[in-house]
Amino acid sequence: MDIGSAVSRTNGISREKIEALGDYATSPFFSETEKLVLEYADAMTETPVEVSDGLFSKLRAKFTDSQLVELTATLAWENYRARFDHAFGVEAEGFTKGSYCAMPVGAAWKSRAARP
Repeated sequence: MDIGSAVSRTNGISREKIEALGDYATSPFFSETEKLVLEYADAMTETPVEVSDGLFSKLRAKFTDSQLVELTATLAWENYRARFDHAFGVEAEGFTKGSYCAMPVGAAWKSRAARP
């Protein structure tokens, strides 16, 4: 659950940038390309998936077909992994111990964690 924040830090992403992730659209910590990718990640995470034609046009203008396939596959895998972990109540494994973790704790997660 907390591996993403740990990997990000290992790859040089600052704590401030990780903390700003929830407000990426208005944050000065993210480039326009990063904001576009994060918008795409948000759209792919919606249920049902809602990727507008406008958003996909912006992505096609920025990335090659191969890059779009790789980006989409990576986002789909992360969505799969996150949903799988949440369904089984998988908890953080201590990768962010003593550090900031960008993992939100929603009502569904809290209620699952409270189960005996």
